[in-house]
Amino acid sequence: MARMHARRKGKSGSTRPIWRKTPEWIPYSAEEIEELVVERAKEGLSSAQIGLILRDEFAVPSVKKICSKSITTIMNENNLGPKMPEDFLNLVRRALNLRKHLEGGNKKDKSSRRGLQLIESKIRRLVKYYRKTGVFEQDFKYEPSQATLYLR
Repeated sequence: MARMHARRKGKSGSTRPIWRKTPEWIPYSAEEIEELVVERAKEGLSSAQIGLILRDEFAVPSVKKICSKSITTIMNENNLGPKMPEDFLNLVRRALNLRKHLEGGNKKDKSSRRGLQLIESKIRRLVKYYRKTGVFEQDFKYEPSQATLYLR
């Protein structure tokens, strides 16, 4: 399959091994892992940061395989989930930084301007998906001038 914005083929990657049962070397049960996720969410960490901390500090390779739910699902069950999806907010942050770069004396940076167009098209596609799945309201529209309001 081709890559989205560069007309090249994709790169291969490794796959995780299939688990028939939870390995013995994992020191935590599903309930303990859920408690760890809730503690980290109360500290204000995102689901990606929580996953990295669990992997690196607590030797939990995959929360979804052990608990049968994702980190975001666990956070939403305990009313600690984000108001907007994390991938949307990350793209908005990137677009804001690029817009700030272009306004701050780099108006002729054509490659950054093209990058901003690509990022904002990804944002629009993501908004369309989230409207279709019911995460955003049907009248939600991404406005670059109001992007700082999304990050609050």
